[in-house]
Amino acid sequence: MICSETEIGLASESAGIWVLPDSLRVGATLAEALGLGDWVIDIDNKSLTHRPDLWGHRGIARELSAIYRRPLLPFDVSLPSAGSGAAIAVAIEDRACSRYLALPIDGAEALPSPLWLRALLVAVGQRSRGQLVDISNFVMLDLGQPNHVFDRSRLFPQGHAAARGSDGIVVRKARRGQAFSALDGRKLELSEEDLLICAAGEGVALAGVIGGANSEVTGDTQSLLLEVATFDAATVRRTSVRHSLRTDSSARFEKSLDPELPPIAAAHFASLLQSLQPGVRFPLALTDVRTAPPRQLEIALDPERVRSALGAPLPDAQIRELLERLDFGVQAAPGGFRVRVPSIRATKDIAIERDLIEEVGRSFGYGNIAERSLVCPVEPPPHDERRWLVRRIQDRLAGAAHFTETVSYSFHSDELLAAVGMAEMPHATIDNPQVAQESRVRRSVAPSLLHGIEANRRHRELVRLFEVGKGYLPEQQNAQHEPEERHLVGVLWAAPALRAEVGFQQNALSRLQAVVADVLGVLERPPLEWGAGQAPSWGQPGRCISASYGPGGAVVSTLASVSPEVLARLGLKGRLQSDVALGEISIDALLAAPRQTRKYVPLPKFPGIKVDVAVALDAGVQSAQVVSVIRDAAGAVCKGVELFDVYSGEAIGTGKKSLAYHVLLQADDKTLSETEEQKFLKRLDSKLQAIGAKLRDG
Repeated sequence: MICSETEIGLASESAGIWVLPDSLRVGATLAEALGLGDWVIDIDNKSLTHRPDLWGHRGIARELSAIYRRPLLPFDVSLPSAGSGAAIAVAIEDRACSRYLALPIDGAEALPSPLWLRALLVAVGQRSRGQLVDISNFVMLDLGQPNHVFDRSRLFPQGHAAARGSDGIVVRKARRGQAFSALDGRKLELSEEDLLICAAGEGVALAGVIGGANSEVTGDTQSLLLEVATFDAATVRRTSVRHSLRTDSSARFEKSLDPELPPIAAAHFASLLQSLQPGVRFPLALTDVRTAPPRQLEIALDPERVRSALGAPLPDAQIRELLERLDFGVQAAPGGFRVRVPSIRATKDIAIERDLIEEVGRSFGYGNIAERSLVCPVEPPPHDERRWLVRRIQDRLAGAAHFTETVSYSFHSDELLAAVGMAEMPHATIDNPQVAQESRVRRSVAPSLLHGIEANRRHRELVRLFEVGKGYLPEQQNAQHEPEERHLVGVLWAAPALRAEVGFQQNALSRLQAVVADVLGVLERPPLEWGAGQAPSWGQPGRCISASYGPGGAVVSTLASVSPEVLARLGLKGRLQSDVALGEISIDALLAAPRQTRKYVPLPKFPGIKVDVAVALDAGVQSAQVVSVIRDAAGAVCKGVELFDVYSGEAIGTGKKSLAYHVLLQADDKTLSETEEQKFLKRLDSKLQAIGAKLRDG
């Protein structure tokens, strides 16, 4: 078979047929005959993604030496002797470059690489591109540190003097729209976010990504400038993504490389080049400019925490030995160890104590940790009374009452607050609202429910909503000078506007009161009393009720009919005209009340009697006052009072009304007689006079 080196894959260019030495054994494989047989270890990339030290062969060798307890072979990292001339000037104008090394080299030749070098590059998927580029790639693959060689005569056409002056190497951000021709032939339009390497005022490399065509090494190149630097990971990655240009260099720089690697890489390159081309010279001193001092990272490590986290009884001495095998410096300290992190692991790899524990675990071997059954005591979580109340309310409203729960933001717009009459009230405000118009923090949940009522009524005749949320009162501040926080449950009932002939209990307010009374009745709290309440800004005067723990007690819930004016401003007019009741339940008031465990009450042994009473009174007297008088007149035998009719008209007189009640009288020890019923009516008639009322005949 007749082949060229290009066809076999050992070179990117070849002059023709590859003529092999006559000394090779006929019949042997080419790899065997040339001594190219080798092992290729394929490592899963997921293991290396966040380990910049493992993106080079020497890093993998360092790991293997620690695992197998074998010494890592040293290599020469001393820089060659250089001429006495002044070094090339390097100016770093942007923090995206933390270190920059420049080493001038003379006498280099663009020769083909030796077979062993080409074979090693081919084994890892690289093609030979000439000795100078191959050495650069070899150093990158060996140490994980990218580097770049420029043709120095093209960088500084005017010679060494220009390189040592103000026209030396400058690392800066590119200008917006600046043109750049890359090595691969692409024409790029740069952004001011791109980091650029400049020489003699022109861009010669896109930092950390690719070199420029205007400084490319060619077959005539004899003077070189070796660049080895440390660039910001995020800057390199963004440039790579912005220009859809991912290279071996950018893939490594975006992992946050060790800033102590550049001089080692420069020495490695120089030593390798000198061994292949003994005639090369280093006419000027190495330039090494850095913008930040070396970072010394030390972390405190508690051996007890290591044993607890890993579940392995590792002695202190073994923990120390495991870390030292990985090049960590370990010193005894009060409470454990003081661990010095090697610079190659201190970029974005090892930062906290947990990272060190992970290093101990993987070095020891997770498979060497004895299996143990998990011991986890099953204990009920601590009781949270607030959560219990909220869950009971949610279950009752969403279940038996068929309400729908809503979740909304705690921010209101000035337009909504004006519609519900709350624009003049004090509100906490936020400086950076998600929506520019919604900068005021709500005082209550009610406006949030009203905000969506118009859209809901367009789709449904009957709308029943509730929301669990918070309100904030800036005029009342806590110990931290923050607005007082109120925990509330808002409830809303909306239906088409009432017809004139419907009963008094078929309005939205009465129905909502029945739902709220049912909810409050299952929360194991003291009995509540309903009475007239103070209408909120959106409420209809005279159509507000509240539930509290007796006269002067804490108000637990306030309900009101929403005024027609507010409904009109919210869009509920015309065919959407509605009867809407809205209110809130205070979780804070419920928490402050003592909890009363529900007890079993046996069924009554004796029948009760239902007495219907009609009371004539002034129109301004509340039903709650009448109910209180009825209970007082009946005493202990009163088991229930229910309002079933309200009447006003000419038959009762102007400014008067008639309230009719079902009263259930029932004793625990006997059946009540008609005589006791009459006594109750006489006492009731007498007590009603105190509120200016009387029993109606018939």
